[in-house]
Amino acid sequence: MSEKNYEININPDWIKKYLGKIVIGFFLLVALFSSIRTVGPEEEGVVVQLGEYNRTVQPGLNFMIPFGIEKMHKIPVQRQLKQEFGFRTSNASRSSDYVKAGYVDESMMLTGDLNLTDVEWVVQYRITDSFKYLFRVRNAEKTLRDMSESAMRKIVGDRTVNEVLTVGRQEVASSVEVLLQSMCDDYENGIRIDQVVLQDVNPPEPVKPSFNAVNQAQQERETLINQAEAEYNRVIPRARGEAEETIQLAEAFALNRVNRSLGEAERFNALYEAYMKAPEVTKQRIYLETMEKILPKIGNKIIVDEKGNNVLPLLNIDKVKTAKP
Repeated sequence: MSEKNYEININPDWIKKYLGKIVIGFFLLVALFSSIRTVGPEEEGVVVQLGEYNRTVQPGLNFMIPFGIEKMHKIPVQRQLKQEFGFRTSNASRSSDYVKAGYVDESMMLTGDLNLTDVEWVVQYRITDSFKYLFRVRNAEKTLRDMSESAMRKIVGDRTVNEVLTVGRQEVASSVEVLLQSMCDDYENGIRIDQVVLQDVNPPEPVKPSFNAVNQAQQERETLINQAEAEYNRVIPRARGEAEETIQLAEAFALNRVNRSLGEAERFNALYEAYMKAPEVTKQRIYLETMEKILPKIGNKIIVDEKGNNVLPLLNIDKVKTAKP
């Protein structure tokens, strides 16, 4: 087979004619792509012209001076942001995964009673002023992280380890939120703190068994105290009720005896006055009233002659009693 050589002849005039158009088209294309910026619905665009703030644009399609004369910083002003301390979220899903290694220095803190505790927390915040966020503070996110860590260490350092681990957790979070917001206002970094959440608070790993033993002992102590108080509330009111009942019965008995004694004294005085007026009549009336009370209590009575010596008639007394209706 024979080899054929192909030669391409380029016309210099054609290159001169279209090269300028190609360069101009490429220049216009670059200018077009570098001048159009899209701002998302949750963002604001801060336009900087030659390193100086120029304007703030709203979400949508926006045009800028191309070739780097104007640059845009997109700030998520409508989105809630967060910073994590002492851990990082490696996989955010329904069952999120967290990484602890490498972040212990952030969370290890000294409490007011000179104990160590491992405090993990989350700061949730929003950017309210994009201009202040970019230009009032250098590297606002890192500054916020430093302020958050400083505020948490201050609040934890004012409390005991038991307060931080148990009953004082909500108070610690609220105090850090207030202090951190005050610091943001002083720095004018354009950030509003939404919430500070204590994710987890634990004693350091080497002393965790001792802390757990102390907590268990405290819980047992509280249980015994509650049981004692329950027993106290059950027994003491009943004893007080019984004592009150005894006192009331004694008072009633004393009142009854006093009233009865007063009545008998009045009766005796009345009888004495009647006796003084008519002694014989009164003695006769007293005798008859006394016999009226005594005789019904004696039962059957056998009256015999004092000269009767024969006891045989007395042998059938029981039959006579039985024969009576």
